[in-house]
Amino acid sequence: MSPRTDHYPREFPAQQQEPPGLTDAMDPRPDHGEDSYRGTGRLTGMRALITGGDSGIGRAIAIAYAREGADVAISYLPEEHPDGEATAALVSDAGRRVVTVPGDLTDRRTCLDVAERALSELDGVNILVNNAGFQMARSQSIEEVSAEQLDRVVGTNFTALFWLTQALVPHLSAGDCIINNSSIQAYDPSGSLLDYAATKSAINNFTVNLAAELGPRGVRVNAVAPGPIWTPLQPATQPVAKVEKFGQDTPFGRAGQPVEVAPAFVFLASPTEASYVSGTILGVTGGKPVF
Repeated sequence: MSPRTDHYPREFPAQQQEPPGLTDAMDPRPDHGEDSYRGTGRLTGMRALITGGDSGIGRAIAIAYAREGADVAISYLPEEHPDGEATAALVSDAGRRVVTVPGDLTDRRTCLDVAERALSELDGVNILVNNAGFQMARSQSIEEVSAEQLDRVVGTNFTALFWLTQALVPHLSAGDCIINNSSIQAYDPSGSLLDYAATKSAINNFTVNLAAELGPRGVRVNAVAPGPIWTPLQPATQPVAKVEKFGQDTPFGRAGQPVEVAPAFVFLASPTEASYVSGTILGVTGGKPVF
C-alpha cells in the first residue's frame, strides 16, 4: 500500500470552527484508531496521564494505551467536555480505568491539581504525555501577536508542560517515562506560527536536557514531532484556504491522521521496546526531515 494514496484523503472540504474545536464538527472525522488499533499488551499494568487527551493525537494515544493494557487519565479544557467524555468511553470500552480531569493548564494551580488527581485516582503514574497544545495562525507580522495570544500559546505548550513535569518527576521510578509532543514546526517553522514554532523548539531543548538529568534514575524522556495531523485544532485555528490544502506540502502529499502518530507514543512508552531510548525526538511527519 502506498502511504501517499491508499490511506486517507488528500483534500478537505472548506470548514472552520471556533477554538479549541470539536471532533464531531469535522469533515471528515479524524481517524483515532477506534476501529483499527489492536493492542498486544505492551503497556500492561502501567498508568498514564495524557494532557489534551480529549481529541486528536491525545485521543489516539488514549485509545492505544488503553488497548495496550494501561489505565489512563486525560486532561482537557472544560469546553472540550463532549470530546473528553467520548474519549473516556473508548478507554472504558477497552476495559481500563479512566480518569477525566478538565481544567485550563495555563493556570499553575490547575496543573498541580491534575497531577495530584492522576496520582491519587490511578494509584500512581508511570507515563506522562505532555500533549496539550494551542496555536493560532496569523499573517507574517510579529506585530499581530497579542499579549493574550502569546500567553495562551506559551502557557499551554510549554509552561504547563514544565509545571506538570515538575509535579510528577518526584513520583516517577526507574522504567517510567515522559513523552512530550513537539512538532515539525521546531525544524521547519511556518511564518504564520512564529510563537507556536518557538515553543516547540523549547520543548525539544527541554526534552534533551531533562533526559540527561533523569537518566541516572532510569527515567526516560523523549518527544514525538508530528507533521501536519488532521485534528480539531486545524479548522479552529487556520484560514479556510489552508484547511482545504492542509498537509499537501509533505512528501507524501497529504496530512496524517491521529492514529498514525499514536504508535510512536506507544513505542516510546514501552519499558522493553524503548529501554535504551532517551533524549530522542521521533518524527512522524509524512517525509519532512527532523534534524
